[in-house]
Amino acid sequence: MTFEDAYLARTPGSRELFERASKTIPAGAGSSARTVGFGWAPYPPFMHDGRGSRIRDVDGNEYVDYLLGLGPMILGHRHPTVTRAVADAVSEYGTCFGLPYRLEVEAAEKVVEAVPGIEQVRFTNSGSEAVGTAVRLARATTGRRLVIRFEGHYHGWQDTVYWSNHVDPELAGPSDRPRPVAAGPGVPLELADTLVVLTWNDPDSFRRVMDERGDEVAAVITEAAVFNTGCILPEPGYLELLRELTTRHGAMLIFDEVITGFRFCRGGAQEWFGVTPDLTTLAKGLGGGFPVAAIGGSRDAMSMVAEGRYSHSGTYNANVVQCAAVAATMDVLAEPGLYERQRALGERLSGGLVELARQAGLPASAEGLGTVFQLWFSEERIRNWREADAYADHALFTRWYQEMLLRGVLFHPLQFENLFVSLVHDDEDIDLTLDAATQAFEVLAADRAVG
Repeated sequence: MTFEDAYLARTPGSRELFERASKTIPAGAGSSARTVGFGWAPYPPFMHDGRGSRIRDVDGNEYVDYLLGLGPMILGHRHPTVTRAVADAVSEYGTCFGLPYRLEVEAAEKVVEAVPGIEQVRFTNSGSEAVGTAVRLARATTGRRLVIRFEGHYHGWQDTVYWSNHVDPELAGPSDRPRPVAAGPGVPLELADTLVVLTWNDPDSFRRVMDERGDEVAAVITEAAVFNTGCILPEPGYLELLRELTTRHGAMLIFDEVITGFRFCRGGAQEWFGVTPDLTTLAKGLGGGFPVAAIGGSRDAMSMVAEGRYSHSGTYNANVVQCAAVAATMDVLAEPGLYERQRALGERLSGGLVELARQAGLPASAEGLGTVFQLWFSEERIRNWREADAYADHALFTRWYQEMLLRGVLFHPLQFENLFVSLVHDDEDIDLTLDAATQAFEVLAADRAVG
């Protein structure tokens, strides 16, 4: 039986809902990332509920969840502390005042206490909003227009940064001097002149551009570890180089910690790698599954906002649901030993998957930091987008996803996403996943032998 036949047989309710949804919702889902075009073929599973590390679809199929809402469910589904805090806050305060209030202050204080590079913070509603604010604020602060970004990084959907995510190398040109490539239609091509796009983990190209144009650069924006092209960690010294040269040339360093924030340690990637940016954007892990984002930075970096010379506005910014969720999540993340335990659990999973894949004769390696990683089906080590595009076996990864889904394990079907291990996954989840992987890899190995 093919995957599609097996999937159709076990998900008739999802199929019915997909056909119904497609009549009123473009492509049948509320985000392009959940659609057939992003790997969820022949249609995405429609969910019914989730609790902790497990999620259940409308047909009653239960999955160990490593998708985690594409990252926000860092504490799993319906974490009792956060859920109760939000419900109590709405009952006690309301939802939205259009004015400041005590809980907003408490939430901000807890974020500042947790993240090394943040002395002041403003809450907003999505990672894209936070990044758009950071880029514009950097231009306003420096009086410069040029922004350096890197191929394979995703910084949201705003025109100023919706460039050079997963590019066609023929359009982008040579890896040592890439051309900016709009990530989709509708982006004004004139904005290309405001960007310099580089290959990540290539210190020589960065040094050259800063030598040539460093005094024109308003900001360098980067994921501190790349989680939008699978998982790619910075080479030793690379983030330190970005920090050194931006400081030397009076440019701002922006860490997009929408995914890395609170993910593998409480202070995010900047704590883990020991490099402090001027501005930080946060989102997915910030609210324990509730929709919230933030921009924060040093007092100097946030001074134009504080003085009213830069307007950062939003009707729903710092609403009660957001601030209650943030305050409660920060408290949960402060549990001693929490990250150490879950990183070790994630490393047992990633290491076990690599060992099982290799035993089945499949080329595999894992890159990550325990609570987020990717299993690369590749003979080569991958350090940037170009290498991921050239070396990774995308078809093999998707087949692995399919076989794991049929065995009750859920993650994203594309090689360029990640497996997220929440802070509530346990040894039973890992054991079940490795058992499923043993069977799945046997199927993949048999397919390769026949093919």
